[in-house]
Amino acid sequence: MSDRSPRNRAPQRRPDRVRGVAYQVIRQVTAEGGYANLALNKALREQRLSGRDAAFCTELVHGTLRWQGTYDAFLARSVSRPLADLDPELLDLLRLGTHQLLRMRVDSYAAVSEMVTLTRAEIGQKRSGLVNAVLRKISQRTLTQWIDTVAPSAVEDRLGHLAIAKAHPRWVIEAFAQALGEEPAATPPGRGGVEPASGQDRLPEESGGLEGLLDADNEAPRVTLVARPGVSDVDELVAAGATAGRWSPYAAVLEGGGDPGRIDAVASGRAGVQDEGSQLVAVALATAEIESADASWLDLCAGPGGKSGLLAALVNQRDGQLTAVEPLKHRAELVRSNLRAIPGEHKVLIGDGTKPTWPAGSFDRVLADVPCSGLGALRRRPEARWRRTPEDVAELRPLQEDLLDSAITSARPGGVVAYVTCSPHPDETRAVVDAVLAKRDDAKLEDARPLFPGVPDLGDGPDVQLWPHLHGTDAMYLALIRRT
Repeated sequence: MSDRSPRNRAPQRRPDRVRGVAYQVIRQVTAEGGYANLALNKALREQRLSGRDAAFCTELVHGTLRWQGTYDAFLARSVSRPLADLDPELLDLLRLGTHQLLRMRVDSYAAVSEMVTLTRAEIGQKRSGLVNAVLRKISQRTLTQWIDTVAPSAVEDRLGHLAIAKAHPRWVIEAFAQALGEEPAATPPGRGGVEPASGQDRLPEESGGLEGLLDADNEAPRVTLVARPGVSDVDELVAAGATAGRWSPYAAVLEGGGDPGRIDAVASGRAGVQDEGSQLVAVALATAEIESADASWLDLCAGPGGKSGLLAALVNQRDGQLTAVEPLKHRAELVRSNLRAIPGEHKVLIGDGTKPTWPAGSFDRVLADVPCSGLGALRRRPEARWRRTPEDVAELRPLQEDLLDSAITSARPGGVVAYVTCSPHPDETRAVVDAVLAKRDDAKLEDARPLFPGVPDLGDGPDVQLWPHLHGTDAMYLALIRRT
């Protein structure tokens, strides 16, 4: 039967497949609370997208989610009613179209036409007219022109301007500025207007500061691997197409991206995917000096197990044992998977790290990589910046303090504890450490900087904060505490 009718002589054009996949992934993230990396990887596998199609789909998803708040500010000026009154499906289509128009090398006519076609297929002909009209309005200005139109003056309100120009919520920028030691209200003399989207024309003194950090958060991260010592090494990963990492002796980087699972060492569990910052904090704990026994290590908050895999491999070299604790059963299974290729009798316990089932002072080294806001990994989790709130940070604080207190109690006298977060927010880092140590007289903070040999820009200590714009890592924080 023909799909033509007297009122529709031409058949409806089919939507672009890659854009359709990207839209469905975005809907999973915004409507169902999914994680972009997991949803996207699954979709790419199921739809068998690879090469240029996979790269295009990835940029559509990550870019749209990363710049969501900025695009909403532009759309609010282009739609005649509040964005809150739009159906979520329609708003996601408008965001996806806006990203193609403003930050991708897609012809404006093609971008609008393809999004109109996708709108018809996904939510019906009735909405396609609005999508066409709104995206044509968006296409009339460049990204820089839109920022000039919507954002407050950089001179009068620097942070408000950066929130639009750099696509970060204001509260996150304020926390980053505090962690960097910058005066939030300060504006470089003579500066105003808009930074280029690429960030390439910043003044030298700005490259390591707040704007450099925000730009780094908006860049796609490299795929970093860890060679678990004793069962793999960096040379094996390099032979498989990676290049040696910059800081960690166990790191290698897949410069061109691609599926790390194609590498035998990764597929077998002898190596894994792990940010170099995560490797560095685990190695720092493993190399801190302690006297006498050094065979019993604890990972108090182990899931999903990337650090557990590296620690187990390292303690194996000392004929020791790792105990990994995780409260959620499915995450405990992920920990076991990360340990599957590591020899030794390592333990994975399903339990609450704040309620130890082992005697006090049982371990020589303890890692407390506590649950946190994840603001240090915004490069990898583009949706997190819009999903997290200041209330999340406040709600996590009691748990973080309880876990650190439990970690210190679990360490033997002379043993060491690494308090770690993937967040630079001051309320999740030094504030937690200070609050816990103020209540105890049997632990002290030590200078962790010597445990990061060759790594520059570690600050005044004694704790260490890594940064995407300075070190190319996630913004990992470590405080080294010794049980006295």
